[in-house]
Amino acid sequence: MAIDDAVLVTPEAMGRIDAAAIDSGIDGYGLMRSAGAHVSACVLAHYSDIRRAVVLCGPGNNGGDGHVAARLLMESGVPTQRFGMTPRPGGDAARANADCPGDLLGFDDWRPEAGDVIIDALFGAGLDRPVHGEFADVIARVSECGAPVVAVDLPSGVSGRTGEPTGPCLEAAHTVTFAALKPGHVLMPGRVLCGQIHLSDIGIPARLITSDEAVWCNHPGLYCEHLPAMSAGQHKYSRGHLAVFSGPLISGGAARLAALAGLRAGAGLVSLGTPPGAVMSQAGHLTAIMQHRIADCGDLREWLADTRISGFVLGPGFGDLDKARAFAAVLGDDGRPVVLDADGLSAFAGDRAELAALFAGKTRLIITPHEGEFRRLFPDLVEDQALSKIDRASIAAETLNAAVIYKGPDTVIAMPDGRAAVNADAPAWLATAGSGDVLSGTAGGLVAQGMPLFEACCAAVASHGAAAARYGPGMTAEDLVEQIGFS
Repeated sequence: MAIDDAVLVTPEAMGRIDAAAIDSGIDGYGLMRSAGAHVSACVLAHYSDIRRAVVLCGPGNNGGDGHVAARLLMESGVPTQRFGMTPRPGGDAARANADCPGDLLGFDDWRPEAGDVIIDALFGAGLDRPVHGEFADVIARVSECGAPVVAVDLPSGVSGRTGEPTGPCLEAAHTVTFAALKPGHVLMPGRVLCGQIHLSDIGIPARLITSDEAVWCNHPGLYCEHLPAMSAGQHKYSRGHLAVFSGPLISGGAARLAALAGLRAGAGLVSLGTPPGAVMSQAGHLTAIMQHRIADCGDLREWLADTRISGFVLGPGFGDLDKARAFAAVLGDDGRPVVLDADGLSAFAGDRAELAALFAGKTRLIITPHEGEFRRLFPDLVEDQALSKIDRASIAAETLNAAVIYKGPDTVIAMPDGRAAVNADAPAWLATAGSGDVLSGTAGGLVAQGMPLFEACCAAVASHGAAAARYGPGMTAEDLVEQIGFS
């Protein structure tokens, strides 16, 4: 049975999926046996020199998976000991405990030994509160001993919904999860705390793996069918005309990066709207990019009379926050798609209601905040520890009536209609000055060609990460923009 590794389900949704599978006639203990088998297989595959398997079992079904794994490791000849709490009677975990030979010892009986591999079957993804008492103590002891950890479903102490530690937590070398990924597997810091993630099929039918939330890992299936197609009859204007606003003389490089990315993304024509004092400087750097002198809102309104312009990027290196607000207000009355980044977002710090009012109606605004810019717009959301990054991005999208690209190592794309995607495979060296300008230009180039906003944002973020991966470490933003493209 194939697993769709793009679907993200919350722990709550996963509970409903498990219940639906059992209600459909699937044996719950059979699912547990399959889960435990995948855990034991992971241990055997990655730790051939194991001297002892230490299985830490919680009182619930996660512990039941641990009991099954312990039995199978014993049958494979691996010295194995279990430590934990006796499961509640009558359930599948109690049955798994009874079927496993040997005693279930208390946590205090565990003494670390050289060659231990620890199976964390304490809590998994369902726990969303801090652990206390003996559970906190054993987590601390595991962390101190340095033995490798294989986590069942999710490292204990990490929220499956937010990816954040709820208190003391384990860091795993491998995490074996089942049926579907949870947000905590892809959101930071959960993604790092999980180590290598193994998504395993335990026999739950794919038709049951659904969620009330339309949230995915970013993948080509979300956007490939919507990428602009070329035809022999096209000309440069029919392929989209992107307008990027330049800042003053000292900061024009950011706008050039965005403009070049727009061209690389396929726009047939890209123009810089440049203030008078920077026109000559920009002219010395530009070849394929056009220029239009824009001094003030009056000049901008005249430029908007050119109906061939099909999208705008405002903010990279713009410099003047008051002018950025004024330009955004003019663009808010225009009706064409707008990407706001950098200074275009900082201009509305503390006044997101004004930004929302400017772009009411049809959704045509894209914002691309990094963590600091998002905090300045939505300090209340950032301070709310109950919200995941997906939650924050989705609330922001609804509040502003905008597509949100909430940047970071776990970039989240969110729409006002509830759709969201998490991009979790970009390389670390993408964190370099100017890379955000390349992303805003890539998104602008795609929407200027008529691509729908959500799909354009997913494609832009994916292309951005893939471009960095192609170049490799040592990349600068100038290198990055040369790698942007869609094959």
